Amino acid sequence: MHSRSVPDAPATDRPAANNKLVLTALGVVFGDISTSPLYALRECFSPDHGIAVNHANVLGLLSLILWSLILVISVKYVTIVLRADNRGEGGVLALSTLLSNASRDWRVWGPVSAVGLFGAALFFGDGFITPAISVLSAMEGLEVATPRLEHFVVPGALAILTLLFLVQKRGTGAMGRMFGPVTLIWLITLALLGVRWIVTAPGVLLALNPWHAVMFFVHNGAAGFFVLASVFLAITGGEALYADMGHFGRSPIRRGWFWVVLPALVLNYFGQGALLLGNPDAITNPFYNLAPGWLLPFLIILATAATVIASQAVISGVFSVTRQALNLGYLPRLRIEHSSEHEIGQVYVPMVNWVLFVGTFTLVLAYQSSSALAGAYGIAISSTMLIDGILVIMLLRVRREPHYRFYVGVLAFIVAIEFAFFSANLFKLDDGGWLPVAAAVVVYILMSTWQEGRRTLNWLIAREQMPVHDFLALLEKESPHTVEGTAVYLASEAGGMPRALLNNLRFNRVMHQRNILLTFVRPEVPYVPPEERIEVQTLSPALCRVIARYGFMETPNVVVTLRAAEEKGIAYEPEQTVYVVGRENPVFATGSGMPLWRKRLFAYMGRNSQLAAIHFGVPSHRLLEVSSQVRM
Repeated sequence: MHSRSVPDAPATDRPAANNKLVLTALGVVFGDISTSPLYALRECFSPDHGIAVNHANVLGLLSLILWSLILVISVKYVTIVLRADNRGEGGVLALSTLLSNASRDWRVWGPVSAVGLFGAALFFGDGFITPAISVLSAMEGLEVATPRLEHFVVPGALAILTLLFLVQKRGTGAMGRMFGPVTLIWLITLALLGVRWIVTAPGVLLALNPWHAVMFFVHNGAAGFFVLASVFLAITGGEALYADMGHFGRSPIRRGWFWVVLPALVLNYFGQGALLLGNPDAITNPFYNLAPGWLLPFLIILATAATVIASQAVISGVFSVTRQALNLGYLPRLRIEHSSEHEIGQVYVPMVNWVLFVGTFTLVLAYQSSSALAGAYGIAISSTMLIDGILVIMLLRVRREPHYRFYVGVLAFIVAIEFAFFSANLFKLDDGGWLPVAAAVVVYILMSTWQEGRRTLNWLIAREQMPVHDFLALLEKESPHTVEGTAVYLASEAGGMPRALLNNLRFNRVMHQRNILLTFVRPEVPYVPPEERIEVQTLSPALCRVIARYGFMETPNVVVTLRAAEEKGIAYEPEQTVYVVGRENPVFATGSGMPLWRKRLFAYMGRNSQLAAIHFGVPSHRLLEVSSQVRM
């Protein structure tokens, strides 16, 4: 089911992946799910659900959490979904493009693209909530230590989040080296705290039997169904295992999950259950009540560090999704900074960073506690997980690899469980659940408007383009004046002649001695091998076309591309070259195409997008921009 045969697949996905890579993956991939014990079981017994803290309910909820971790995370994501990679990359956008390329049915492309786009939009919604609820839940340990510190919870969370977003521009390279060891210490602490209480009440191990999960629904009826929204909190972050696959590969993620993360989570949840069996009043904060009083200061500091890591993982994930969406044509050009000279995946998107900061800051001020925010948490992630499962089932059916019916059957069963989680989360819409959905709808409208607007604009431009043979015939008929040097025209399509060149010839009657039509093509793969990147087409002695292919995880650069084209015989003299960039300004007409409000939104996004010259690294001192109007 995977496409690992390509030559540029990451070597880190081989079975011989070393333990150092597993340690690094712990801090990035598992940061979110490893902080769920801070609040998941507590929210299951929230007074809103009306679930009594008794022996049967504790065992039932522990069984639900355990088998959710096994089925959704271990079986679905770690065992099956991680095999569905797009040349080593995971995530809903990579998956939707992989499925679109695998299917020959054109009717599949549109719906799959829309579903993948909405899944990416939901991830943006998650980016607002995860930092807020994670850091708040850690800071609430101050209340357990002493009620006098209750007033410092919200200011402390705001201070930590502000610092977190301020340091984003410095990159995660230096911090990343600390993430793995800190997360490992956190997971070991989770396990030890759990074992401490399991030995006092070993009867809690009866929750290993899934029959207790079944009986939980029998005893609690409708309330048992509604509590699934809180059970789901235990597996939030599981989608990150797939989204972050491109950074580490399958093997380190699988090792980290089965060797460290899953055992630590299960031991801690069962430890909380053992505590509640003997002391139901500990439900106020069962996680921090696991620890003796003298350990609380250390535990609060460690939990805060773990939640910062979890937040950083989500923020970095949003940056990566933004980059993928931009390179796939779903977003206008935004300023993207590479925060590492060595790691291509480490990027910083200033506009997205500050939008996330404002949204997260506002959520903390509005909700004040992790319990209040729990109502807003889960809908976006449950929807994303459901989309992942459906798309992988479709991919399995399209590819029909050996044993695909077995995998489809297993996934269909798990997707049915995820649908139950999704349905339970829908009842939280009035309790703040509308927030991530609203954010996702806004992001989806922006991305789909930009995609449709660019498609329409490119079609209108292509319709007016002059074919190459007509242009060459025109040159033979009416020879223009020739000036020394080279002109590089950035062309969006590798077909006809760019409007900037035609307008220059029409109005100035001048052409350069050498003319290069440079087009960047985006194949729907993460990376393009260097030997396949550059294609040169000689159209005439004075005119050639250079087609440069970059994957959606790569950043194109004009100068680097032309240097690579030198190896194909293209003469490149930087100080004798002028770079001509066309800028199309849409003029709107009513009654055709997109609604007028979407056309205006598209134009607004275009005016505020990063200039093509800056985005593609054109030297500013050699730039000539040519503007023209296109009637939409």
